[in-house]
Amino acid sequence: MLSIKLFNVTTIAYFGAMLAFISYLVIRNRTVALVANICCYVGFALHTAAIGMRWYESYQILGGDGRAPLSNLYESVVFFAWTILLIYILIDLKYRQRAIGAFVLPFAFFGMIWGQLYLSDAIDPLVPALQSNWLTYHVITCFLGYAAFAVACGVSIMYLIKARKGRDDGEDRDDGGVLALFPSTRVLDDINYKAIMIGFPLLSLGIITGAAWANYAWGTYWSWDPKETWSLIVWFVYAAFLHARFTRGWVGRKAAWLSVFGFAATIFCYLGVNLVLSGLHSYGGG
Repeated sequence: MLSIKLFNVTTIAYFGAMLAFISYLVIRNRTVALVANICCYVGFALHTAAIGMRWYESYQILGGDGRAPLSNLYESVVFFAWTILLIYILIDLKYRQRAIGAFVLPFAFFGMIWGQLYLSDAIDPLVPALQSNWLTYHVITCFLGYAAFAVACGVSIMYLIKARKGRDDGEDRDDGGVLALFPSTRVLDDINYKAIMIGFPLLSLGIITGAAWANYAWGTYWSWDPKETWSLIVWFVYAAFLHARFTRGWVGRKAAWLSVFGFAATIFCYLGVNLVLSGLHSYGGG
């Protein structure tokens, strides 16, 4: 399938971008950072074309049962990587802080390499429970939220590294070495907050559309399935983040640690539940 070849080239582009971003931190050459970003944008364009091609191929293989490429673990992983690049590009267009790529691209690259090497890329008919347009709305909103949390986690790790050197006063100054390429802690904290402000309503929409889908598929909006329970846990973590920020003024290290913890919970909700626990979402583990 052509889509598989495009996904492979996309993975190579993201690998090149990741190496270039890391090299940028080492040699501090802005041309290398530019090359890294070009690889990101080229990879994202190829990735978009690959998802569109896979959608088209589903109609070639399944005929009238063709569907959006969002229904199994392989397709969700490559879509998750695509949403990470989408959110990264939006952040890059606003902040122009190329060092962030070194802490965000690895999430997309390792997702892609896992999908290409270890997951089944077969295009199979949808199981009855997935035969609903709610699937598309639910998956898109959830993964856009997850991607925003991934970016928030990446910049939070940068914040914590920089804060260890005592640079958590928000001021821009010449730190020297790698840290000189990092945005100020004030900017990192701002990106962390804004990324979660983007991700939280998207996750909320994902939970709402998932409940509507559950009612369509199983006749009930909520059944305390492990995926539903963990989705609610993740929602409460980020709700606590925003509540603490608005009412207690949580910024800086506390906010960064909570963002990292929230993304760990998000990954378990996405992969841990699918691969380890059984439930109504167990079809997503294959």
